[in-house]
Amino acid sequence: MQAEYVIVGAGSAGCAIAYRLAEAGRKVTVIEHGGTDAGPLIQMPGALSYPMNMTRYNWGFESEPEAGLGGRRLATPRGKVLGGSSSINGMVYVRGHALDFDTWDAMGARGWAYADVLPYYKRMENWDAGGHGGDPDWRGKSGPMHISRGKRDNPLVKAFVTAGAQAGYPLTDDYNGQQQEGFGPYDATIHKGERWSAYKAYLKPALATGNVTLIRGFVRRVEIKDGRATGVEIERKGAVEIIAASKEVILSASSINSPKLLMLSGIGPAAHLGAHGIAVVADRAGVGQNLQDHLELYIQQAAIKPVSLFKYWNLLGKAWVGARWLFTKTGVGASNQFESAAFIRSKAGVQYPDIQYHFLPIAVRYDGQAAAEGHGFQAHVGPMRSKSRGAVTLRSADPAAAPKVQFNYMSHPEDWEDFRTCIRLTREIFAQEAFAPYRGHEIQPGADEVSDAQLDAFIRDHAESAYHPCGTCKMGAPDDPMAVVDPECRVIGVEGLRVADSSIFPQITNGNLNGPSIMTGEKAADHILGKQPLARDNAQPWINPDWQDSQR
Repeated sequence: MQAEYVIVGAGSAGCAIAYRLAEAGRKVTVIEHGGTDAGPLIQMPGALSYPMNMTRYNWGFESEPEAGLGGRRLATPRGKVLGGSSSINGMVYVRGHALDFDTWDAMGARGWAYADVLPYYKRMENWDAGGHGGDPDWRGKSGPMHISRGKRDNPLVKAFVTAGAQAGYPLTDDYNGQQQEGFGPYDATIHKGERWSAYKAYLKPALATGNVTLIRGFVRRVEIKDGRATGVEIERKGAVEIIAASKEVILSASSINSPKLLMLSGIGPAAHLGAHGIAVVADRAGVGQNLQDHLELYIQQAAIKPVSLFKYWNLLGKAWVGARWLFTKTGVGASNQFESAAFIRSKAGVQYPDIQYHFLPIAVRYDGQAAAEGHGFQAHVGPMRSKSRGAVTLRSADPAAAPKVQFNYMSHPEDWEDFRTCIRLTREIFAQEAFAPYRGHEIQPGADEVSDAQLDAFIRDHAESAYHPCGTCKMGAPDDPMAVVDPECRVIGVEGLRVADSSIFPQITNGNLNGPSIMTGEKAADHILGKQPLARDNAQPWINPDWQDSQR
């Protein structure tokens, strides 16, 4: 089989790249290990806790025991399905803060400043606020990726934003527009009541052009001859074969699998490869290093009125929600229920938000278990820019073996201070007048947990990953010894090989990573095609004028 370009992974970035290459008339083969995204559990936004807990759709990675979290192993789901993690995620759409990308540029990812990436966000978006406000000048209107907002008709969802204002925080009508900082509505990758994944937006139309071939297979390694990637070795139907690429191989296999495949192909830290008997093609110390993630806590409050989604948390309620969604694509099932957002700064002297909130009008765990208490609400809260760094390393040279994933969560002393701040700021928000008609007792941590030691124990036992791993194939200057790819996503030291997914982020961005991952695919496609990047957009983001002197 012969293609000009072989893309490994039909996920957020890979689908976008396939679409843009097909649009330019290139012949592309996309290889994906997972299967179809058909079925109500993926398509119904309200059912989001199911696919990410199903081995059919999820690679099922988990971290090594995390010393900072009492030796717990944390789930690290990655999508193993058409659309990748965009088919099993929470559908929250966040671009990231403008200064995140200016930081990338300053770290050596030249040409990835906010002015450079904003045009790609506009190109990918098909934005519909549905009459719910927003910032049209900052948004794209005709891209493949549909972005919408929930109805926000639950009173708790509105109370959260009002409480933020009462606590003295700014409001923002569009955190993806000029002003991220503040309380306001969430954007979601939902279209007409259904999940709108990268597969639907990009790969499905790309396949329809006839320029893209989709192969179901398990990629074992990249084939490299005389320092050049010439194809990939895959296993399918019990046989091993080579899928050749006449021009380039592009890894878009996730921040866990992309570094794994590089190392299995001889690209990575020489000593680590040698320890597994892998011949070194390119000694790149940064492969698998620089692993970052967002951790979060669920601060839960009981509700004294039956206003939460708990009323549907029974067999009859779920049947009603499911039936209504199945026949009309409306109702509770048509929303991911993350409808109110907040991005705030933890203290004076922090230039842009470093705490994110997802508000949920029910007290529930990510595995779908509702709090036994009954009616309640919760805020998912966590710091955005932890200084802790981990690594993805090989467990063995066997491609079938899962890699070792060690985040080193909470290994930096500032993490503890930041999380205690998150808990205390959340309690203050929940104590505002807006919640007075609904507020019962604090379910967790519990009102008696107030000392640093008590809060630290709660963090250790209850912090959960927000499922935003990134950074393991860092993009940087070609002379940076820890950079894996250059600013055009080319693997340094190997010809004809690129990586384009969240693994190339030099530093984690504010918020959920699906948006930046798709943007990465969009921008990488122009580099692959040798096109002039889109013209810079010098729109100026809002930075709190009092950031040096005040927290809000």
